[in-house]
Amino acid sequence: MNNNKLPMRLGVGIIVLNENNLVFVGKRKDNPVDKWQMPQGGLDEGEDFITAMRRELIEETGIKNIKIIKEIDRMFEYELPKNLVGIIWKGKFRGQKQKWFITKFLGKDNEVNLKTKYQEFIDWKWIEPKKLPDVIVNFKKDMYKSLVKEINLVID
Repeated sequence: MNNNKLPMRLGVGIIVLNENNLVFVGKRKDNPVDKWQMPQGGLDEGEDFITAMRRELIEETGIKNIKIIKEIDRMFEYELPKNLVGIIWKGKFRGQKQKWFITKFLGKDNEVNLKTKYQEFIDWKWIEPKKLPDVIVNFKKDMYKSLVKEINLVID
């Protein structure tokens, strides 16, 4: 099957900054090696980006108390590696095209709850933005480098 014929999945990504401008990352349940990522997910039918962002954040982290600092203008894309195409998203997509948001977490750490109905993460932590490209899976590294630049624009 030609992977280029598969569409991109439309989604959102959420950069959650705490009061010290550290970024929330979670360790995925389906890939428990030492790789961490920011919350992200697909749009449901008829859903706008902001609604999807808030829903995904609650579903993956339990976090509700946020303020949107910035909706990043451009869309970001990543392609799945060949060995994952056909496995992830039931083989319907070759990657994701995402709208990213930078948010400020207004709650306390005890608000974070990974044991949700659709649990995706088994652990979480706060890290410095510059470390994001070092903790993500390789196929999302370039996107995370671009996201670090966006974060630096709002925290500098």
